[in-house]
Amino acid sequence: MSIQLGKLCSRIIEQHFGEVVRTVVDDLFASIAKPLSQIIRSTGLTKSEVCKSLAILIKFNMVGFSLNKARTGYEYRLLYDRIVMVLRYPRYVHLIQTKFGHESAVLMEELLRSGTQCASYIIVKSMSNVDGKDNNTLALLRDKFADLAQENYITRAPEPKPSDGGADLMELCHDIPNPFLMPELDLRVLKELHEGKPVKVPDEDVHWVVNVEQFHIDFRNTIMVTAIERLIDSNAGECMKYLLQLMRERTNPWEAVSNPIALVDLRQRCERKSQNVEMLRYLDQYISVMESNDYLSKFDTKGGGQFTVNVKRIFEQLTWACIENIIVEKYGSKAARIFRVVRMKKYVEQEDIQKEAMVPAKDAKLQTYKLLEENFLQIQTFRKPGGGNSGAPKSFFLFYVNQPQIVSMLLELSYKALYNSITRLTHDKTVNKRLIEKSQRLESIVETMKERGESEAYINEILETLTPPEQEILAKVKLRVKSLYSAEIGIDETIFMLKLYQEYQK
Repeated sequence: MSIQLGKLCSRIIEQHFGEVVRTVVDDLFASIAKPLSQIIRSTGLTKSEVCKSLAILIKFNMVGFSLNKARTGYEYRLLYDRIVMVLRYPRYVHLIQTKFGHESAVLMEELLRSGTQCASYIIVKSMSNVDGKDNNTLALLRDKFADLAQENYITRAPEPKPSDGGADLMELCHDIPNPFLMPELDLRVLKELHEGKPVKVPDEDVHWVVNVEQFHIDFRNTIMVTAIERLIDSNAGECMKYLLQLMRERTNPWEAVSNPIALVDLRQRCERKSQNVEMLRYLDQYISVMESNDYLSKFDTKGGGQFTVNVKRIFEQLTWACIENIIVEKYGSKAARIFRVVRMKKYVEQEDIQKEAMVPAKDAKLQTYKLLEENFLQIQTFRKPGGGNSGAPKSFFLFYVNQPQIVSMLLELSYKALYNSITRLTHDKTVNKRLIEKSQRLESIVETMKERGESEAYINEILETLTPPEQEILAKVKLRVKSLYSAEIGIDETIFMLKLYQEYQK
């Protein structure tokens, strides 16, 4: 766990849950697991404040707990990856909006905001954010919630059970027979709950959480399909999409290499689901091109050929492309050429680099040592024994590339960039808080006036209360905020891909 990751987690928690919870997170970040008494002692907070903070963090699955070795009490550990996933929440909602529509996106947003909650409360709370409410809205939301469970985007939370260590201690049972099974929800009860009547909720013991694993499978598949589209064309991307569907049906979704997929099965799937005549006509050629680029591996020749999807190899290639793009952006194309030569040759001397990369000697030396200084290249020293009795040993140096080390370094830089982006965003909003609030009030007033049918002249007169200098400052702030939000999304996509590379290397 790195210092930059700790600072980022601290900033995210402070932004969403406040100073007290951040103090508890900072304390947990420095250790593997801690009992409650130690957290209270090291943070200087009261027992009540620490317990409330831990309850919030457990509800949002940012802290895990387990019984200690003596099975007499609990130890708490920080799930720092789940904290960073908070920045991914808008992407989760957008994916659901795209696949299932507005109502499902509202349900997902409410569940993300609640952390862990039963279905009835999520459905009733979502009523206020759904457009065009009528008598059938509750039934629609209930059906949409069931669809999210059926498609594995939400799952039942682990259920507490009594521990054998003592009657007052509980353990979480993660082994739920059917974690996506929806309980029976009575519309009459939901309606009474929505109207604020005192009613017993039948599913109050069944809590739901967002299944981030399913989202990450979708994101991973999108990355692979997009990569194929850029490498070949959109038809090849569609072919890869159906290959990944077959892979999901036959293989554990996180396997590094899929089980064999017959070309006959792929063709049948494409004929059944696609109207793309060109893709079907040249399917064999698309498979051959993907195989030549190491995206697929031939497993057997029977049945027209059987292929495996080499996910590990794909993400190795994508990570190399990401590293090379970063080098081009930071140091230019000559440095990228030198990096590529060293990567392809495995171990290479300085003199050979300038010949292979076709870069002038002075530039080659400068760029090589720049990459070495920035840890994109590593150096291995060898000593040759000197000739004769008095001959001094001769040293020579070989440059090489260590991909896992570069990935770790880029993750550190990404965490630092995210931290800086969030800090700058918070600063801009704080400094211009009065102006932003004034603008929002004006927009609200103007909306109301338009609904009442006020004249354009009167509306423009109200808008003029925001002076030209204020409008200029506000425009600059909005542009910077938009740029920083876009940067956060881009950095998070990079982090996601680099973390996938690390997982597949394990």
